[in-house]
Amino acid sequence: MIRVNPAMLLIPLLVLALLAGCARLSGSGAEPGAGSGSPTVESPTPIYADTPVTNQTPLPPTQTPATDEKNLSRGEVFVRSTDLLIMESYPLQVALIVKGELPTPCHRLKAEVEQPDAQNRIQVRLYSLYDPAEICIQMLQSFEERISLGSYADGSYTVYLNGEKVGEFTQ
Repeated sequence: MIRVNPAMLLIPLLVLALLAGCARLSGSGAEPGAGSGSPTVESPTPIYADTPVTNQTPLPPTQTPATDEKNLSRGEVFVRSTDLLIMESYPLQVALIVKGELPTPCHRLKAEVEQPDAQNRIQVRLYSLYDPAEICIQMLQSFEERISLGSYADGSYTVYLNGEKVGEFTQ
């Protein structure tokens, strides 16, 4: 006579009970929409552009031309770190590496580098431009920018970013 452990009989029964509980009831009407074929999904409302886009219509430029900058507002830039990159060349070429965040993804980074003054100070202005009429998600946008400062004659120079000293170099 074969002796069967009662615990061994319970395991398959438990598995069957779990599978039956997880199975979808089709056609019984126990669930809303059950047995009606595919579920009903509301289609989203289509968004129409002001002008239709065809193969003949060029895509709008991703960057606003400089002539349109007069319609843009200046915004701030959050600078996290700066590094001076000095390239071994003659004449000496210098770049400023800036890492930080823009207030939103719609802000565009803009840099202006001035020629050295009488004390060999190089002023760099870093700011953002944005369209105040544009609706934009409110989140910081990280950036890393390499700003070429140019090449310089012999001498010692000090670099300032938005009025703060960021480094020095000697030619």
